[in-house]
Amino acid sequence: MKRTTTAEATRRPSSPALRTAALAPAARIAAVTMALLIAGCTAPQEAATPQRVPTESTVPSVGPPRTGPPAQATTAPVPRSAVPVRPATPLAPAPKDPAPRFLTVEGTTIDMPIVEVGVSPDGAMEIPEPFHEAGWYRFGPTPGAAAGTAVVAAHVDTTSESAPFSQLKSLAPGTLVTVQREGAKPLTFRVTRVELMAKDAFDGASIFRRDGPPQLKLVTCGGRWLDAQQDYGDNVIVTAVPA
Repeated sequence: MKRTTTAEATRRPSSPALRTAALAPAARIAAVTMALLIAGCTAPQEAATPQRVPTESTVPSVGPPRTGPPAQATTAPVPRSAVPVRPATPLAPAPKDPAPRFLTVEGTTIDMPIVEVGVSPDGAMEIPEPFHEAGWYRFGPTPGAAAGTAVVAAHVDTTSESAPFSQLKSLAPGTLVTVQREGAKPLTFRVTRVELMAKDAFDGASIFRRDGPPQLKLVTCGGRWLDAQQDYGDNVIVTAVPA
C-alpha cells in the first residue's frame, strides 16, 4: 500500500532513518570478540612426554653375570574386564538458549516480531527493512542468557510515518518489556535507563557485551535530524534488566 508523503518526509532519505552504519563500530568490536573467542576456546594440549622403555643395557646388573641364552621377557595378560570401553558416539551438543520471537512494551504500541540478524557486508549490525520488525543480534547473548547483553534494534521511522520504536525515547523507568521466546516461557524485563548516544561517539563496548550481568538493550535512531548527513545525530538506547 502506497503511503502518503508528508512535508516532514520530504527532507528524509528514501531508506529508513536508522542505518546500520550507526552501529558499525559496535559490530566490529563484536566480530573481533567473536573471533578471539573462537581462536581461544581450546587450550593447546601439551605434548605427551615419551616414556623410556628399559632395555637390558639400561637395567642395573645385580648378582653374578648370567650365562646361557637371555631369558625371554613375558607380559602378564591384562584381564578383559580391566580394559576401559567407551561407546564410539559423539558427545551431544550443548543446548542453545531459546531465541526471541516477539516483543511487547507496556503502555506503548510496540507489539512486533523479532527476527535474527547478523552483520552486513560493511561490518555493521543488520536491521530488518520492515519498520514493524525488530532484529536480534544473533552473534551475541539471547534475552534470558545468564550473562551479557542481548541487543534488539529497529528503525525509528519511514519516509512517511513513525515506526513503533519511535516510542522508546519516552519510556519511563520501571516500564515492563516482555520477550516471547521459541519453545520457552516468556521473559519480563524492567526498564532502568533511556539515553541518547551520539552516533559519532558510539560506544560499542558498552552495548555488545558478552559478560557481566544480563541485560536487554533496545536501540533505534533519535536526536536531531541532520540535513547535511541525511540522518539522525544520535541513537536512543533503552537498558532493561530481568524483572
